[in-house]
Amino acid sequence: MNSKLFNWIDERFNISPLIDFMKHKEVPVHKHSIWYYMGGVTLFLFIVQVLTGILLLLYYQPGVDSAYESVRFLMTKVNFGWLFRQIHGWAANMMIFFIFLHMFSVFFTRAYQKPRELTWITGMFLMFVAMGAGFSGYLLPWNELAFFATKVGTDITGAVPVVGNMMKVLLRGGEDVTGATLSRFYAFHVALIPAIMTLLLGLHLTFVQRQGMHEPDHFKKALKKKVIPFFPNFILRDALLWLIVINILLYLAVFFPWELGLKADAFAPAPDGIKPEWYFMFMFQTLKYIPAHVWFIEGEVLGVLGFGLIALIWVLVPFWEIKIKPGTKFRPMNVIGAIGVIYIIVLTVVGYMV
Repeated sequence: MNSKLFNWIDERFNISPLIDFMKHKEVPVHKHSIWYYMGGVTLFLFIVQVLTGILLLLYYQPGVDSAYESVRFLMTKVNFGWLFRQIHGWAANMMIFFIFLHMFSVFFTRAYQKPRELTWITGMFLMFVAMGAGFSGYLLPWNELAFFATKVGTDITGAVPVVGNMMKVLLRGGEDVTGATLSRFYAFHVALIPAIMTLLLGLHLTFVQRQGMHEPDHFKKALKKKVIPFFPNFILRDALLWLIVINILLYLAVFFPWELGLKADAFAPAPDGIKPEWYFMFMFQTLKYIPAHVWFIEGEVLGVLGFGLIALIWVLVPFWEIKIKPGTKFRPMNVIGAIGVIYIIVLTVVGYMV
């Protein structure tokens, strides 16, 4: 029966080449092999996000008069509703953390080089979209902290020259953060952003499978190259890491839950210590240090333009990489990457300490 079923499917969809490809695909084993698993963990956390998000949608009701109440009902009345909300929140943070980890591991191992330029670019856009998903989802509980954080975030968007005000109105659905903003962020979070992420993820995974795993220079020069089959060896190791990650996720969800806080009130004063999510903190803290005016340019505008330019340069890394002679130990690209990592960590820590 199994053979007949397989032949029936194979005759219509020609899946034999795909199975043969999986059987013969190999993964290099070397001292940097651990970084191969970061992308898989990110994919796993995205799946967790989708599944828990669907469950939350069964009870969530968007609207100024219903959003906060539906989340509170979910957390207090629905069996294990609190757990799925906590898993969803922590999985979002962990997913972006592993995206950053994956991005920098690719950068330092120079896996963005020819012929993987488009793999790097699609990965970068995936990171930007994931950060957008975090920003849009932050408002959905319609609590006090999320309301004012969204107000600050969209105000920063409005600082973009020429199109800034239009973008702010587009995001808010008007001049202020209101129920229209909540409706738009809900649509972005559950429909538009997941659709874009799925498309980019499909392209990214296709590129990775077609081009194979990146091999470092020292591995290419090795006389004896150790490899393992992608299926089942690499898949099973990946699955073991997923089990470890889900245990960490459950631990954080149970012992470090996200508080719902007070319901948003547009007429209430902003609470002290309004801060963005950790992955926006280094940018938020940088904007605080820039003077109100630098020559004839407003400090906030200069900061937004600066981060936009840096993001563009970073996306185009494969096309401007500083080449070095073979055997040279000093690598300028590693220095640039290290400065970026240190800057992000230091500004994030400072942002939470002040």
